[in-house]
Amino acid sequence: MRTQQRGRTVPGRVLVDTSAYFAITDPRDGSHTAAATITERLAAERWAPYTTNFVIAETHALLLTRLGRRVALQFLDTMERGSTTHVRVTEADEQQARSILRRYDDKDFSFTDAASFVVMERLGIMHAFTFDRHFEQYGFTVLTPDSVQEGRP
Repeated sequence: MRTQQRGRTVPGRVLVDTSAYFAITDPRDGSHTAAATITERLAAERWAPYTTNFVIAETHALLLTRLGRRVALQFLDTMERGSTTHVRVTEADEQQARSILRRYDDKDFSFTDAASFVVMERLGIMHAFTFDRHFEQYGFTVLTPDSVQEGRP
């Protein structure tokens, strides 16, 4: 569904989205088991995880609302110490994200989703660790417990 891809695809990179972070954090989430399996496989197969400052902010807000302040702060601490590459959404990325939101008027992509799409295209990331159908609708490969190995470096 994407109309253009700006960079070359880099195998072994994956963008981690809010829904994945939430599912990993909350054992009561319906996707928790799948998220744990995917997380283990990504580590074992040495995938390089990426996320954006928008996703971090969105995840913190979701965890704060649903699981409380302590869990939300623990998430930020984990992100600060972890091996995930944090990518800042640029002003140009934001402009392109707004363009995506206008162009796909039949979809309900969030601004964070659209910014993630732009960053993924910019960095050549074709795989998303998410339980959000919007990434697949836009044309990215969404990882499942059985599909992790296919995009390996």
